Amino acid sequence: MTTEAAPKPDRHQDEGLHLEFTPRKLAIFGLFAVLTVIALYLLLPQLAGLDKTWNRIQNGRPGWLILAGFLTVGMFGGYVTQFHAIYETRLGWRESLQITMAALAASRLFAAGGAGGLVLQAWALRRAGLNAREVGDRTVAFIVVQYLVYTLTVVVVGFGLHYGLFAGPDPFAITFVPAALALGATVVGLSLGFVPTDLQERLHRGRLKRLAHLPASASAGIREALERVRHPDAALLGAVMFWAFQIGVLWACFHAFGEAPPVAVLILGFFVGMLGNLLPLPGGIGGVDGGMIGAFTALGTEFGLAAVAVLIYRGFTFWLPTIPGIIAFVALRRTVDRWGRNDPDPSYT
Repeated sequence: MTTEAAPKPDRHQDEGLHLEFTPRKLAIFGLFAVLTVIALYLLLPQLAGLDKTWNRIQNGRPGWLILAGFLTVGMFGGYVTQFHAIYETRLGWRESLQITMAALAASRLFAAGGAGGLVLQAWALRRAGLNAREVGDRTVAFIVVQYLVYTLTVVVVGFGLHYGLFAGPDPFAITFVPAALALGATVVGLSLGFVPTDLQERLHRGRLKRLAHLPASASAGIREALERVRHPDAALLGAVMFWAFQIGVLWACFHAFGEAPPVAVLILGFFVGMLGNLLPLPGGIGGVDGGMIGAFTALGTEFGLAAVAVLIYRGFTFWLPTIPGIIAFVALRRTVDRWGRNDPDPSYT
């Protein structure tokens, strides 16, 4: 399918989007992240008294780590697939790859909970010619599809472990509580879908009309996401791939240094630990690692094995999006410059 080059946005499109992503800034944040990761990997074994356990790395099974590398590529594939399905009417596969890989790197280097990636993604989409409302609606749809998979999985697995439907230990604080919170967050979040999508048009006063932009955009995005869930398409498939392949990487890392916990424990420990990504740390470094290790330990996994497996898993899922992501960002800037010149590219498909 051949797509026309993205139109040049007008001067007012980027008002309020005071962003300047540069390779130098990415390099500075990247250096900070590298030093933080090195410190974490070198100091944690000493602080935790894991000298003997850390020898697991020397005796690890490399075949499982090779498998973890392939599964990590699958995670990227899922993310790109979901993004392209949401924005396919305006972007081709090459541009989708550039934006998503750059956004994954930014989400690890700039802000908590993936916010840096969302900001970079919005910047690129505005440069591609999408107006603010379209970016908002589709971004909400993207997030809702992805995190519906997250929260619904926590609900099913958390309650399943608590009530004995799945094999594994069932500490109340790690099974029932996260499942109940995920269920509540899902209900509250989806309730925004009842807000009229044309709320702005229904209001006549200027300030109220501006304030209505966010709930109206959220409602439109939620409705689009639910439609994609009711009638599964590539967006839902990509979201499932994104999470499933990440869990697969963690599973392979456990097997590289020991035995993986039961499947339900593996899934819940992963998702509960991911809450550490909400901490204001680049990539959730330390927050996600500590959260996952703590969750698995509470679920009955040996602390040393959990620490080694999680840290190696984080090595795969941190480095592989960050380094290619910086490269993708450099390519994205060239693409954005071409959009600015409104220069058609025959390879744009």
